[in-house]
Amino acid sequence: MKRYLYVEGVLFTLIVTWIANDFWMFYRHPALLWLCLPLVVVIVGVAGFFKRGIYNRRLRVCYHGACLLAMFAASLALSVIWQMLMLLFFFEGNVWLFLWSILFCAAIEAYVFWNGILCVYLTSAQLGIRRRVLGILVGMIPPLNLIMLGKIIAVAFAEVRVETEKARLNDARREARVCATKYPVLLVHGLFFRDSRLFNYWGRIPAELKKNGARIFYGEHDSARTVAESAAELADRIEWILKKTGAEKLNVIAHSKGGLDMRYAIAHLGMGPYVASLTTVSTPHNGCVFANKLLKKVPDRLAHRIANAYDAIAERAGDEHPDFLAAVRDLTDEACAARNETMPPPKGIFCQSFGSRLNRAGGGRFPLNISYHVVRHYDGRNDGLVSESSFAFGERFQLLTVKGRRGISHADMVDMNRENLPEFDVREFYVQLLSDLRERGL
Repeated sequence: MKRYLYVEGVLFTLIVTWIANDFWMFYRHPALLWLCLPLVVVIVGVAGFFKRGIYNRRLRVCYHGACLLAMFAASLALSVIWQMLMLLFFFEGNVWLFLWSILFCAAIEAYVFWNGILCVYLTSAQLGIRRRVLGILVGMIPPLNLIMLGKIIAVAFAEVRVETEKARLNDARREARVCATKYPVLLVHGLFFRDSRLFNYWGRIPAELKKNGARIFYGEHDSARTVAESAAELADRIEWILKKTGAEKLNVIAHSKGGLDMRYAIAHLGMGPYVASLTTVSTPHNGCVFANKLLKKVPDRLAHRIANAYDAIAERAGDEHPDFLAAVRDLTDEACAARNETMPPPKGIFCQSFGSRLNRAGGGRFPLNISYHVVRHYDGRNDGLVSESSFAFGERFQLLTVKGRRGISHADMVDMNRENLPEFDVREFYVQLLSDLRERGL
């Protein structure tokens, strides 16, 4: 990328800037125009597109678009200066000729810009809906449009860099199969979600683990049931996986309420002998304050209306017996305290837990940026849903966060937003998690 920015980028920018601003030459020698315009087309078509090391077409087009936008920004700045000089020294007060020069320059710059912005908007995964919408809204409001353009360029270049480095890392360790654990891996989702082929609850994590040798299965249980009922579904699922694979045990990674479901399945449904390890992520082992307040503050009539609406939608989505209110009640601190007395850390199973922390409410995506304030008020620092005091379980616990204003949210821990966070690579976190299990002989 640096080579483009410092060599090809400078050269292409200067050529485009010269052609866009030399209307005076084309006015005197029209034939030159038909030689120079194809050159602009070629530059816009190839700028950054043949960069080596970019491993797929989507990222190649994204990088190409970012290069064009960077070219546009630099060329635009040079063009403003150039046009002022042309007015003073070449057009000699001829306003109409100057206006034609500006229109010609604007047409060339627009051609570069729209090619770049369309490439980035259509291919960037990290740009997100919010930045795309803001880019449109402030598109005609200087200097906000230039500030937003700079952010879009930075996001696109960063995405290509991160994904390219990750591809190289996976290629380098492909033969090592660092995630090839002895036992298959079962991923257990949390409350109000299902395992779907259209939208993977675990984001880009499963694909990353498979690239490094992991065998992945999903819980495929209902989105909203009591802990005991979800545990029964998971017990049936575990038996099915063991029969299908011939494995003796599974390594279970459970997020949020899924951790409580798996603990119940181990303690009360005889799943202990079939679980080699249990890793809980963002699980409210001591309860969720948000669940308490939701049940106490929301009027019963409204709560039942919300629950009935959710249950109806969940049934259409595939749940057999959804029960919104029962699931939420099982997350209160009273319910968790009562279960904890009957679900001690199991012997013979390696158990560990992880949690995260948002550094401010705005670091989380909706609705976690709102619920963060409720949990913070009643139970201290949290991930937007679960407080720090509720995460710990098993022989090892680690609280994850990053410097700066953002932090790591409840959803970030399962890559739900598919977002590359500075200082926290969620995909690599799970790769190293399975690599550790592999080294433990699990």
